[in-house]
Amino acid sequence: MPEIGGSTAPGFEGVREAFAANLAGNREVGAAVGVYLHGRKVVDLWGGTADPETGRPWERDTLQVVFSTTKGVTAACAHLLAQRGELDLDAPVAEYWPEFAANGKDRIPVRWLLTHQAGLPTIDRPITPAEAIAWDPMVTALAAQRPYWEPGSEHGYHGLTYGWLVGEVVRRVTGRSLGAFLAEEIAAPLGLDLWIGLPDTEQHRVSRIVAAPVDLDALARIDLDALPEPAREVMKAYADPTSLTRRSVTVVTPPLDHNDPDERSAEMPSTNGICTARSLARFYAALIGEVDGHRILSAGTLAAATAEQANGIDRILRVPVRIGTGFGLPTPGSFWYSPTAFGFPGYGGSLGFADPATGLAFGYVMNHIQEGVPDPRAAALLAAVHSAMKAQAR
Repeated sequence: MPEIGGSTAPGFEGVREAFAANLAGNREVGAAVGVYLHGRKVVDLWGGTADPETGRPWERDTLQVVFSTTKGVTAACAHLLAQRGELDLDAPVAEYWPEFAANGKDRIPVRWLLTHQAGLPTIDRPITPAEAIAWDPMVTALAAQRPYWEPGSEHGYHGLTYGWLVGEVVRRVTGRSLGAFLAEEIAAPLGLDLWIGLPDTEQHRVSRIVAAPVDLDALARIDLDALPEPAREVMKAYADPTSLTRRSVTVVTPPLDHNDPDERSAEMPSTNGICTARSLARFYAALIGEVDGHRILSAGTLAAATAEQANGIDRILRVPVRIGTGFGLPTPGSFWYSPTAFGFPGYGGSLGFADPATGLAFGYVMNHIQEGVPDPRAAALLAAVHSAMKAQAR
């Protein structure tokens, strides 16, 4: 059996078995899983290899980039400001960020940035990684950009632009970057290993992402008509260099490399959140209840934040989605579905979510990027968690 660190509460030993099976089956390189139940930690496991190039093992304090799982953390920052009365989600973005009013965007409310309804999934001219790291070039381009559809009329995943859009509003309201606000107002009180913009002192703890190079041009050589729906529709959109779907993932060209320490140090609140699984679960636990005397959002604020704002076929992703105000809501076919669950998955498999109806908060991080939905690794872990919860309820 692979060497696994950490512990489980009595009754949750099955999660360790599922975690070990993931590692033994070569699904993982390195990974960690954390689970809280009603504000109490019941699972905290890690194992595998943090850096295959050096052989460095995954340890208790190993950190991982979690890609779009970051978006739920970014949303929480905006909702905390709204809860304090410093941000009105239904006020025009331009009230806080005057330059944003250009090109017919003067009436777009802050809420539509969070619900992917602003019509800004990309920009007319891709920017470089250096410009993305610098922050201002991206927000300047977004402020000048004309929406690609009538704002509010449709929803389409703002996969990269979401972070700069919401982050700039937070910066204008607080005078602090979103990463600084997160560190001071959420992470510090809860003792979280969770950053957007990693300090240099923590770089040595980060696991190396293991992923095959993405070749979008190769999609043009696939016999798309041979694919079943809905995969055919999705792949056609990514194969077309002129589609909004394709352009939404090539906003930054060449692509970002989150193994680059400079990119990990920058703030990209859509994609480069860095954390442990333990802290990701603790963060979600503190959204739905108190954890060691701390709670991030009130029950009323959370209910409003996780109420469905849009559903149906996403204009960018070309699949059915459900959207809260900044938080993702699982569709009935998702392995983490519950009518009251909310959170966000990340590219390659990471997942953070909570379910206030059951008191469950779940965090899973890994460095082996795997394509495909659903991810069997997280699904197996969550199935073991649910089995343990059912056994305890008997």
